[in-house]
Amino acid sequence: MKTKKRQYVLGAGMIIQFCAGIIYMWSVFRAPVAAHLHWDAGSASLTSSIMLSMFVLGSILGGYAQDRLGPKSVTLTGSLMIGTGMVSTAFVTSTAPWLLYVTYGIIAGLGVGTVYMSTIAAVQKWFPDRRGFASGMIVCAFGFSLVVFAPLASAMLKELTVPTTFLIFGASFFVVCTACSLFIQNPPEGYTPEGYVAAQVVHQKKQYSPQEIIKTKQFYLLLGALIFTLPAYFILNPVFISLGTARGLSNELAILGVALTGISSAVGRLVVSWASDKFGRKPAMAAIAAAILCASLIMTAGEGVLFLVCIMVISFGFGGAASVYAAMTADSFGTKHGGMNFGLVMLGFGVSALVFPIISNKLTASGSYTSSFILAATTCAIAIVLVSQMKNPNKSAS
Repeated sequence: MKTKKRQYVLGAGMIIQFCAGIIYMWSVFRAPVAAHLHWDAGSASLTSSIMLSMFVLGSILGGYAQDRLGPKSVTLTGSLMIGTGMVSTAFVTSTAPWLLYVTYGIIAGLGVGTVYMSTIAAVQKWFPDRRGFASGMIVCAFGFSLVVFAPLASAMLKELTVPTTFLIFGASFFVVCTACSLFIQNPPEGYTPEGYVAAQVVHQKKQYSPQEIIKTKQFYLLLGALIFTLPAYFILNPVFISLGTARGLSNELAILGVALTGISSAVGRLVVSWASDKFGRKPAMAAIAAAILCASLIMTAGEGVLFLVCIMVISFGFGGAASVYAAMTADSFGTKHGGMNFGLVMLGFGVSALVFPIISNKLTASGSYTSSFILAATTCAIAIVLVSQMKNPNKSAS
């Protein structure tokens, strides 16, 4: 019965993650929101950066709280924040458009980070035998969100007002996420799934605390590799539609490309997690960095369909990193403090999301993205070197 129960925890966690994936959809909201609030595009774009930053902070706080209070109450709190943030956004007016930073960026962003980390940490504890699979499934739902909600939101924004769209999304997430959060809980102490080899439990590695992991070389290698694997995605994400049309795509095909990035990200989360279970975490991490490196180099001149293929490869690698780094963290440092530990590793996500778009903006002042993609390829090469220096999770993490 307990083994069956973990399927319910995974299913509820996937539904919550599916809703939380709204974080990647600001490119769909940006233009309509800017027009509705009579706001300049640059200021509106900053909302996404704030939300990503709060996502990382929420991941750390959620992981910390989950380790101490349990995942149910933490996930419930995060779900309430997502719904509240989205609904509040509907009431922001042109007299104070900056309030969007608070409602959508800070409140919803913290909520997304909180549920993201608490659900991943709980599910990993239920699946010690298939940790890569479980991590992949739950973060796949997070990535797949874009596939469904991007076209849905685009249609709603055309047929309804901006406030109505946010009200519908916010109220729906409020109800669905809070209901599913009631199913998120940790397994009983000493839980092992049926058929799991007892020797694996007996020889379980040390359960590192957050204070202990920051003293290990493995942690900094993980952090650095994550920082340097992701720049290509963060450089592309806010400019995909405009750059796509400049590279020969129609506006309709560029918008379709947004959904394709969501599909690629979701597939990457599943495929890479499966591959990491079968072939090892390090080979999987090195492979996605190598794939993004190649795609980034091609992106210096890629146009039309080739442009779409490259962004799909980059999105695939981005999604794959989300699953394999979560599993690698748990393998290296244990699951007892998994929420906080992976939250600390996720700082690499935040650093990459904030730093490299800023650098890219300076490099693209002339309108050319060649230097930005060469930079992204270079960082991936650095990531491959860092991954090669990591210890096998079957050994000590220190």
